[in-house]
Amino acid sequence: MTEQAKRLVETTDGLRLAVYERGPADAETVVLVHGYPDNHSVWDGVVEVLAERFHVVTYDVRGTGESEVPDSTAGYRLAQLSADFEAVIDAVSPDAPVHVAAHDWGSIQTWESVTDPALSSRIATYVSISGPDLGMATAWLRERTHLRSSLRQLAHSWYVFVFQAPLLPEAMVRSGLLARFVGGGPRPTKDQVNGVELYRANFLGKLVRPEPRPTDVPVLVIAPRDDAYVTVPLQTEAPRAYATSLTTQVIDGGHWVVTAEPGMIAGEIAAFVEKEGVR
Repeated sequence: MTEQAKRLVETTDGLRLAVYERGPADAETVVLVHGYPDNHSVWDGVVEVLAERFHVVTYDVRGTGESEVPDSTAGYRLAQLSADFEAVIDAVSPDAPVHVAAHDWGSIQTWESVTDPALSSRIATYVSISGPDLGMATAWLRERTHLRSSLRQLAHSWYVFVFQAPLLPEAMVRSGLLARFVGGGPRPTKDQVNGVELYRANFLGKLVRPEPRPTDVPVLVIAPRDDAYVTVPLQTEAPRAYATSLTTQVIDGGHWVVTAEPGMIAGEIAAFVEKEGVR
């Protein structure tokens, strides 16, 4: 197996992202996008398995790991995150579509790319784990046919509203209080603090004007049964009206199943890539 290589990719607003590659350069490319409050290393176990067969790419989302940090909340908006993703795939797979798997906020931001008509043709398949599209999620929450499920999801999402407050989330991080509620192991304080801006930059706008978009990219939603933050109904039901090629799979596990069961997750990603092939 090839050793991991690192490169820096410049974004449309001039930041540099740390991008990591492993596996055969001439194999199909699989891009793995991490969420909050992680960096690219959350995928290490999955990369270890996938890199036997695929050209595997991970990167530190802006504000985390070794990537540079925006100077304002606006720098974390979904449109910019999607532009970052495009810059990464332009660098690592300029001539062929990529397969994508994403977790938590990585999934939320990747839905933005998957549903963008100008970018979706660059994506061969998409595996979403524990991160719904915000527009689809808001539209689902407003439906009256599953009020109990919607209320349950809102209870699971308490932290989203706390993160809108000034200074409070940062104080929770530095005091260690937030870490008591978040699983998956310790993270750098910087990554936890910077990532709060993802919530401030995007949630309120999507709650007011959800505007979900359709996609014909083949999508696999993997929904952990014991996810403490994203309920199974939200993950599996919200995309049904918008993803024309949708597969949903409920699995045993919690929110950080990507680190708890990397072999299983890698197997699901590989099987979906093989099933759907290159578009």
